[in-house]
Amino acid sequence: MNQRILVVLSCGTDNPNRATRALFFAMTAKKKGADCAVFLLDEGVYIAKRGIADHLQAATGDSAADHLLYLQEYEVPLLVCTPCAVTRQIAPEDLISGARMAKGEELIELALDSTVLSF
Repeated sequence: MNQRILVVLSCGTDNPNRATRALFFAMTAKKKGADCAVFLLDEGVYIAKRGIADHLQAATGDSAADHLLYLQEYEVPLLVCTPCAVTRQIAPEDLISGARMAKGEELIELALDSTVLSF
């Protein structure tokens, strides 16, 4: 499979179920061989802040931290909307390993060549 998947996540601690599901689908896409990336915006930027995902769990019992660890291990890009993070007082040094700040232009560039899953 040579498919590109972009998971766009706009919720975080405000909706642990959706946030965890999005990370699960990104992990599943990577396991299936897809070239995958995750773009975090709005409340989703909290997922990339150290320690936050440790406390997120879906109603199914899935752990956001477990899915995130897989994504980090397999170097799936975790892109954090710069203006969204700055507004929430999240700085680059607050981010987990493998996450980096990114602007909207990069989201659009990725979306043009990818199947987009939005949560």
